[in-house]
Amino acid sequence: MQRATIFFIYTFLAVFITCSSMLPAAQAKIIGTESYLAGQSYSAEREQIQAFVNQESVRAQFIELGVEPADVDARIAHMTPEELLQVQRHIADLPAGGMLEIIGAVFLVLLILELVGVTNIFNKI
Repeated sequence: MQRATIFFIYTFLAVFITCSSMLPAAQAKIIGTESYLAGQSYSAEREQIQAFVNQESVRAQFIELGVEPADVDARIAHMTPEELLQVQRHIADLPAGGMLEIIGAVFLVLLILELVGVTNIFNKI
């Protein structure tokens, strides 16, 4: 009984080693960022952002803020894939120039830091 078990194990190992040596070896190499990004297609995201920017109301806001539409088009053309995906995910709720919200957020952060004692900005209050 023991001899049959040892024979089975040796036979299994011999077949396994023979079969595994016939498998092709994997060849891996490091690729550059440019070649990786060239394989990615982000034209759909770029077209969606461009369509949003081409709306008349958005163009009017850009002109009102002093931004040339040609500059916006050039910026969209040179966006990285990460930027394209981020803008595409948040395109509906991105402000087109919400300075009031930014000023309010900065004031709120400064007030919280003052109350916690990290900064000493508001001495007169």
